[in-house]
Amino acid sequence: MSRGPLDRLRVAVSGGGPAVRHAARMLSSLGATVLRGDAPMVDLDGVIDGDGTLMVPGIPAVQATDASAEADWAASGAMALTGRADGPPLPAPGFPASAARGALLATELLARIAGRTVSLPGAQVLAARAVLAGLRRGAPWSAGRAFGVLRAADGWLGVNLARASDVELLPAWLETDTVPGEPWSVLAERVACRAAGPLAERARLLGLPATQYPDGSDEQLSARGQTGDVWPFVLNGRVHRAAGPGRARPVLPRRRWELPPTLVVDLSSLWAGPLCGHLLTMLGARVVKVESVHRPDGARFGSAAFYDLLHSGQESVALDFRTAEGRAALAGLVAAADVVIESSRPRALRQLGVVADDVLSATRAKCWVSITAYGRTGPWSNAVGFGDDTAVAGGLLAFDPATGVPAPCGDAIADPLTGVHAALVALACRLGGGTWLADLALREHVAATVHTGLAELGERDERVVAVPAAPRSPERPAAALGADTARVLAELGLP
Repeated sequence: MSRGPLDRLRVAVSGGGPAVRHAARMLSSLGATVLRGDAPMVDLDGVIDGDGTLMVPGIPAVQATDASAEADWAASGAMALTGRADGPPLPAPGFPASAARGALLATELLARIAGRTVSLPGAQVLAARAVLAGLRRGAPWSAGRAFGVLRAADGWLGVNLARASDVELLPAWLETDTVPGEPWSVLAERVACRAAGPLAERARLLGLPATQYPDGSDEQLSARGQTGDVWPFVLNGRVHRAAGPGRARPVLPRRRWELPPTLVVDLSSLWAGPLCGHLLTMLGARVVKVESVHRPDGARFGSAAFYDLLHSGQESVALDFRTAEGRAALAGLVAAADVVIESSRPRALRQLGVVADDVLSATRAKCWVSITAYGRTGPWSNAVGFGDDTAVAGGLLAFDPATGVPAPCGDAIADPLTGVHAALVALACRLGGGTWLADLALREHVAATVHTGLAELGERDERVVAVPAAPRSPERPAAALGADTARVLAELGLP
């Protein structure tokens, strides 16, 4: 059995802080042989130096600056979004910003090894939406104000009311006749006298994105083999963890790494999947975004600048999934793709006649990137979740030391955390070849940055100063809905 798509890659990592160490762990878990300390460059495909500098034979080095977990958090822009509106920006538990930067370092190193000298953005991807949409911190509410953290009788509960349908579910969830138009005061009163666990379970059954702040492992993590050291992704049905001491791997024959032309069909929406597509676009992939003519990506109705940023340079296909022709075109696009990105619960695509396992069994080389709230398997596989609530479910919550007020960390942080790791996995699978089903859960990406086997993060740096993220501008506006449908379908010989 292959140990991962990068099982003939050899890289060295010399020292470094949490971002560099996270990059090393991700590459190792994808199959690469990661050597610690100095090694002859002639024996290596690439190096991540202790300060985050990337070195690849024959390509000028990319200088970087390594930092503590706290400094990464402060520089990412996410810290400025964490805390009360009238209070100070707050640190986050774990190393979420360093994990984002580490995944991007690993992705850029792979791209350079494959001959692409692109420079990727850093950990400020965590705050990209907020800076373009003008969002601000306001604990216990999220930066977008649709999510709030409420005190239950025995802990904390995160509730997301991002959709009109979420508000409509509140009477059934709270077992009451009505909930007023401004529901938060009533929610706080009703939740305060009830246990968080049963409320979260009832929310999952109803399809409401409400979750319990964890006090340990749960049935979903256990079912997915994610107890203890939670890992950001599951590949082909199993967790690929980094090799550690005592788990040495044989060195396989070297190979030449090249990134072939890549067609990405992106069926995802909102943030995590589109960020993955955006990064793959930067790496030279052709990305075709596919939407329903009746239910396009909801992000189109949010910040136009943010939508343009994630979709600039991509093609737009819009299909009527209610018709046989639309479903046939969808199946054809998926079959033609080298990489598929989707963020639907498995049963949703199954209803359209698209089953990941069937698609992968019919090909010798394809990567399917599946992004869900809690994973494709396990008892919570059909639970609804978004970036803020799954972050709380993963244990990422800051507390104001002066008031005890809970503060959501960053802005829907599970989304960008998952997006950058999804791009890393997709690139690795495309480079390595073969068929891969990458199962990425928003909650597990957050939990992996809070509950981790990573070596000690080093001395805590309490002197950091939070800075807002700098805006990134798209090169050009995103394509209008369906602007490229006829041309793309004709080019691929689809109905």
